Amino acid sequence: MIMSLNKLIRLQSKKSRIVVGLMSGTSCDGIDACLTNIKGNGLTTKVDVIGFETFSYNDEIRELIFNASQRETSSVDLICRLNFILGKLFADTVKLIAKKTSIPISKIDIVGSHGHTIYHISSSKAKANMSGTGSTLQIGEPSIIAQDTGITTIADFRTSDIAAGGEGAPLVPYVDFILFGRDGVCRAMQNIGGIANVTLLPGDCDINSIIAFDSGPGNMVIDRFAEKITGGSAKFDKNGIFASKGKPNQDFLEKLCSHPYVTKYPPKSTGREDFGVQFADNLYEEMKRESINDSDAIATVTAFTAKSISDSYRTFIQPFYKITEVVLSGGGIHNLTLLKLLSNYLSGIRIKQTDDYGIPSDTKEALSFAILANETLFGNPANVLSATGAKERVVLGKIIPGN
Repeated sequence: MIMSLNKLIRLQSKKSRIVVGLMSGTSCDGIDACLTNIKGNGLTTKVDVIGFETFSYNDEIRELIFNASQRETSSVDLICRLNFILGKLFADTVKLIAKKTSIPISKIDIVGSHGHTIYHISSSKAKANMSGTGSTLQIGEPSIIAQDTGITTIADFRTSDIAAGGEGAPLVPYVDFILFGRDGVCRAMQNIGGIANVTLLPGDCDINSIIAFDSGPGNMVIDRFAEKITGGSAKFDKNGIFASKGKPNQDFLEKLCSHPYVTKYPPKSTGREDFGVQFADNLYEEMKRESINDSDAIATVTAFTAKSISDSYRTFIQPFYKITEVVLSGGGIHNLTLLKLLSNYLSGIRIKQTDDYGIPSDTKEALSFAILANETLFGNPANVLSATGAKERVVLGKIIPGN
């Protein structure tokens, strides 16, 4: 224990730390790894991204994750086994990003791993079901990462916030505040991953004035429709080509945008539990019964992502703040049809990407967990109360010392 504490003290005392952030998102396409050099902590944090890569899951692992995430196909032994399988894959990913960037693994100071969310029950949903507090489960055993790489690993970031009465998500708003706040611009940081989430940073804001929440589905429903349309040969709508060939069905679009989650006031968080395979498959079959062709069907769910984002701004943000610009990140930025729709819905607002600020948009979430791990090392609370609804600010994550 004394050796572990001494090691953590040495890491704190370094002028900078090389950190790998790991993220496996709701799209289940693979493990994002961002290797970065971090100086300082808190408001003094400075980052220099050294390398980024997505290491794709094979079909077998992807199917195991999907099965583990659904009540109908999950089991305790599957989740137990998959926790260790993913832990080894996460450890291998650290080694691969080190090799790709020519950084000796012995030079990496910390791994910050979000893991993969198998199931997430928000605090508000738990209260509605009279089942007590919220709960969450991220797998990808961090002890395997620390043992296999020898690197101090920090993981399980959501649970402390839930223990403090919060939703456990979103957690990225703290990172948005550090990297993009306090420059006088009223900015909406919009991530479009499997789920879409926004952080509103008022100009020169402090951490208590942030508005942040998951707006609804990002790529998740679109990806599933692409699979259904192609019989599984496509895992996503590359560049939005499928959706570009159709027109959104306005009746279905309005129905989707009245979904109880979309209209629910923040703080709120969501995931595959609300907008996963079962939701998408049921919606696809409903559209088929209404004789909506595949092109119009995927165009409709693409418009749903864009309109649910813009509607959330209109309802939950714009009554209080005038948004100057929207800064996009996440895999959704590669869907050109989605971006065109979003631009139309957000007419008059400047739209940029994190790349314009020196942070590659694909790296944003993995980078965020590298920064959150650095905050844990220094004992800094990193949840945002207005985003998660927690009763108090708490340190996120659990530390597993390396060799």
